[in-house]
Amino acid sequence: MQQENKDTSLEALQEIRSIMDRSARFISLSGWSGIWAGCTALAGAYIAHGWLHQQGALSIDGPSVNAYSYSDPFIIRILLLAICVFATALVGGYYFTYRKAREQQQKLWNNASRQMGLQLFLPMLAGGVFCMAFIYYGVGMFIAPACLAFYGLGLIGASRFTLSDIRYLGMLNLLLGCISLFFPGYGLYFWAAGFGVLHILYGVFMWNKYDK
Repeated sequence: MQQENKDTSLEALQEIRSIMDRSARFISLSGWSGIWAGCTALAGAYIAHGWLHQQGALSIDGPSVNAYSYSDPFIIRILLLAICVFATALVGGYYFTYRKAREQQQKLWNNASRQMGLQLFLPMLAGGVFCMAFIYYGVGMFIAPACLAFYGLGLIGASRFTLSDIRYLGMLNLLLGCISLFFPGYGLYFWAAGFGVLHILYGVFMWNKYDK
């Protein structure tokens, strides 16, 4: 009888802990969101690489690109491509996350998801301002490192309010951003590795761990 009461109390404590964890963390991130974002980023990088090759530049950080004005049609076209890639990844990520949240009977928009979004948005906003300044002053070699580094910082901050595994994705992107500072001619490749390959690997890992 005493053992049964002990088991019942343990189950109750585990249930309370589970409820508290769900309320404090947004646990409905889908592995498919990462896979989708990675594939979208690689497609965008492939298109950008083709455009840069036509312009005679090896990467977006190449010297010939730095010589362009911020109002040049080519730079505007690259920016529009980046916006389309970001929007496509965001819409797909929202869809897969919404679908998982519905399956788990969890709210998509709660205090944990708001905190997670805020922690991710603020560093990315700052990174966007830095990138616009780099474009304005014609120093495109720092665009890819800034994107990766600020995004990585955002993920590390957001990991406090969601699945902790996302912290490692943030650390790897931050590391890639720091390394790419010293390889200015290969910014697009680092960008594709961070936003493309790492996201796909992260998505597959998360799918196997939480979704499968």
